Amino acid sequence: GCVCGDQPVLSATGDMPAYQIRSPSGLPQAVVMAASPGAMHSPQQQTEEATRKREVRLMKNREAARECRRKKKEYVKCLENRVAVLENQNKTLIEELKALKDIYCHKAE
Repeated sequence: GCVCGDQPVLSATGDMPAYQIRSPSGLPQAVVMAASPGAMHSPQQQTEEATRKREVRLMKNREAARECRRKKKEYVKCLENRVAVLENQNKTLIEELKALKDIYCHKAE
């Protein structure tokens, strides 16, 4: 069967800090570039560059979100399987206990 461990949780959270670090560092650069009119690019090129960077960032974010949802769905499915297995084991053990109690009680009489 599948193993329900910390792995999906760790990899899901492992992806996030990379994006959280990348997006704030991208913003100040755009602000600094826009603040200095003596830069090599024209304002129109700066706007296009900023738009392109934003779209790339959004695309990466969408991919990360999609992967995160996929992992979560897999993790939940895994937990549901585990619940079913444990419920079956529990039922079997309860029946076994009942049978043993019956045997023990009859011997005591």
